[in-house]
Amino acid sequence: MSTNGPLSCPRCAETFPLSERFCANCGMPLVYAGRGGEEPITETHERARKVRPQYARGEAVKVGFARNQAEAEMIQGMLLEEGIPSMLKRTRGFDVPDYLAGGPRDILVPETGAEAAKRLLEGTELETEAEEGAELQGEARLATAGETSPARLAFWVLVALVAAFAIVWVLYQLTG
Repeated sequence: MSTNGPLSCPRCAETFPLSERFCANCGMPLVYAGRGGEEPITETHERARKVRPQYARGEAVKVGFARNQAEAEMIQGMLLEEGIPSMLKRTRGFDVPDYLAGGPRDILVPETGAEAAKRLLEGTELETEAEEGAELQGEARLATAGETSPARLAFWVLVALVAAFAIVWVLYQLTG
């Protein structure tokens, strides 16, 4: 598979044609030969080099949802780090020109990368839900340790009122 070409593997130094993206021997992303592993020329080119070809075929399929553009771009970056290309699309019915970055987004990936993307996003959602659940349990323990229940509060208010009434009655009996 190794032919003289403009791309080479930084680990095993084999050369490859431009049609290849990863080394057939070790799986490392290929770099331009003779450039010492420098970054590709543009950011778009750099992003394209991260895409794994097995995840880049088929029609676009919705695999996720984000509440705003910043969250959608974070998810898009996570997918790209796994080699899954993705595309963002404004969710239907939320196209408000005044708030271009606001509003929900759909995350779309090619059909061949949909299962891997769903697994990645479900794992992230499960971790987030577990962290939120642990935080809520911790807050509930703090709340029960530091606060009294309404019934206990009502009991002590009633005790204070009875004590105040008893003091007022005793003082009234002594002065009368």
